[in-house]
Amino acid sequence: MADATIDIVGQDDLPTIVEIHNQVFRPPQDVAGVKRRCRGRYHVLQMLARVGDQPVGFFLGHEADPQTFAGWTWGVHPEFRRQGVATQIFEAVQEWSYNHHYEIVRLEFPNTAKNMLHLALDLGYEITGVRWDPSRGENMVVVEKDLLRET
Repeated sequence: MADATIDIVGQDDLPTIVEIHNQVFRPPQDVAGVKRRCRGRYHVLQMLARVGDQPVGFFLGHEADPQTFAGWTWGVHPEFRRQGVATQIFEAVQEWSYNHHYEIVRLEFPNTAKNMLHLALDLGYEITGVRWDPSRGENMVVVEKDLLRET
């Protein structure tokens, strides 16, 4: 099991986040596109996971509403999957969200991402819906975790 360090990072680390994103997902993103996506959002959270000095994972999210924090995109480099890095990232997101007075963490991911569904369920998330994403051409599974139920 990897022992990752999860740090909250700023704009200077966006190129690293985008690089990892593009190793995990298609179509590729660019830094300018990520900045556009985050513009006008409240409480944008950028996290970077490192094993040693090597960046291996990331998380980007923002406030959906005053009670709900939503993950936009996240991922772990393929060489570091199934080592607990994603679990560590989501535990850090949940802790940050709780400390910033959010009641719910909402995530969504493609229906084809079965490993993400299993991880979310293992971490106590509940399936709250499915929506069609026309830009991706696939269904997205929506899961939420009630942070107040945990306390």
